[in-house]
Amino acid sequence: MRHTEFWARMDDALGSSYSRTWADTFVIGELDGQTASGALAAGVPAKQVWEAVWRSLELPAVKK
Repeated sequence: MRHTEFWARMDDALGSSYSRTWADTFVIGELDGQTASGALAAGVPAKQVWEAVWRSLELPAVKK
């Protein structure tokens, strides 16, 4: 997954005006206590970050 796809999914899940703020401030234990933005900056693959975000937000498995 590319970062552009990650951010598109974030925008879809949280809205474009909130997704970056959430990614910069919400700490995810599964990412060793990093934020999504911090994990991406540290080199964690975008797919792994997205999966952690998906679980944290308890998003549905399939979009209807």
